[in-house]
Amino acid sequence: MTPVTVFARRKVALFGLGGSGLATARALIAGGAEVAAWDDKPESRDKAAAEGIAIVDLTQADWGQFASFILAPGVPLTHPQPHWTVGKAKAAGVEIIGDIELFFRERTKLAPKAPVVCITGTNGKSTTTALIAHVLGSAGRDVQMGGNIGTAVLALEPPSEARVHVIECSTFQIDLTPSLQPTVGIQMNLTPDHLDRHGTFEAYGAIKERMVSSAEIAVVGVDDEPSKQMARRRAASGRPLVKISGEQPLDEGVFAGITANQGKLDTRIVEVRDSRPRVVANLAGIGSLRGSHNAQNAAAAFAACAALGLSVEEIAAGFKSYPGLAHRMEELGRIGRVVFINDSKATNADSTEKALTSFRDIFWILGGKAKEGGIESLRRYFRNIAKAYLIGAASDEFAGTFDEDGSVAYERSGTLDVAVAAAARDALAQPGEGEIAVLLSPACASYDQFPNFEVRGDRFRALVKALPGFEPSSKS
Repeated sequence: MTPVTVFARRKVALFGLGGSGLATARALIAGGAEVAAWDDKPESRDKAAAEGIAIVDLTQADWGQFASFILAPGVPLTHPQPHWTVGKAKAAGVEIIGDIELFFRERTKLAPKAPVVCITGTNGKSTTTALIAHVLGSAGRDVQMGGNIGTAVLALEPPSEARVHVIECSTFQIDLTPSLQPTVGIQMNLTPDHLDRHGTFEAYGAIKERMVSSAEIAVVGVDDEPSKQMARRRAASGRPLVKISGEQPLDEGVFAGITANQGKLDTRIVEVRDSRPRVVANLAGIGSLRGSHNAQNAAAAFAACAALGLSVEEIAAGFKSYPGLAHRMEELGRIGRVVFINDSKATNADSTEKALTSFRDIFWILGGKAKEGGIESLRRYFRNIAKAYLIGAASDEFAGTFDEDGSVAYERSGTLDVAVAAAARDALAQPGEGEIAVLLSPACASYDQFPNFEVRGDRFRALVKALPGFEPSSKS
């Protein structure tokens, strides 16, 4: 835990008693603050009260007594309309901040030079965060990882010059962190997302750019135009910038070069300094980093770790031992030449696109509760599909898409257990040589048949592991 001492002997209001809210309340109390906590859900209030956290009805409270108001990132700050607590805080002139702001204030007090890496972007945040933490840890650094991934930031150990914090940041969190100033700030990419919470794409991007603007060293992806513009503005400021790309060579920065090698694709990470390029890592054979999207993730991780003083050899070794994230292009294991991939976290077509570009001859399990647009945007990748297996509520819609296209064989499996058995049967009977994949990448939310994508992915893993002849990956 990081006790928040900057509010010692002062009263603060807190709304939102989920995981990060509870961690924030504990940290404030441990630091000597008087916390008035509230949540709209009675069960959340009861859970907090059972821990001894003071529950105060903020609808009736005197807001003038509070030094600060800490808002959970999942609660609307501006759109579609501000939460009622936001109006009360503003009316009373009380600042509105989040848990990561508390972390940075405590860092300023305890150890202003403590290294902190913050990662944001529309896609790739979680993998890049986990990869950086793994590489640093494998090189012997004291690492704490959290934020929007896994552990709430204030549940981590306190900042120290001998410890590196690696923090995934959503726009919701950045919007509540006016003192954000990471040692290394990474902006991966930008495509429309969460517009219901930010109003416009421009507002969404402006929040992301705060990371680029405030970091001591900015690492910025340049594979999309909005992020490229952020990099140009950062470069114009004269402050340190490392450009990264998973798709194109760069005159300065870190990029991925993808070449064919004996029928397989080698992805080499290339660093260019003073116009001199050098290969610093090769992702060939690293199943947890396959695919062009992971090339950008690896480029970002290399740039961050190099900025923190790791050697090329240490970073390359960390890449090789990286186990990957559960449910995100997770290689479970094999039966012969058939590899089984758990990509349950792909809950929309954009996420599934990354998987469909990573393999040929795919036996694709998809379906669930469809998002707007379905799988229409994936048509250009249908040539990679050997056969599809439809599950859940989207079956009729996706069957219609396949019928209209006419190039994809499919069957209606209905449930995941039926789909796994059928896909394994067909993949093992496929003639030829070379790797083929049974891929769960649903392009859908899970809510029609599973409570969340984690439960769906765990079920897939259990079904695959029960198949005769299955050999688990050493990293699974």
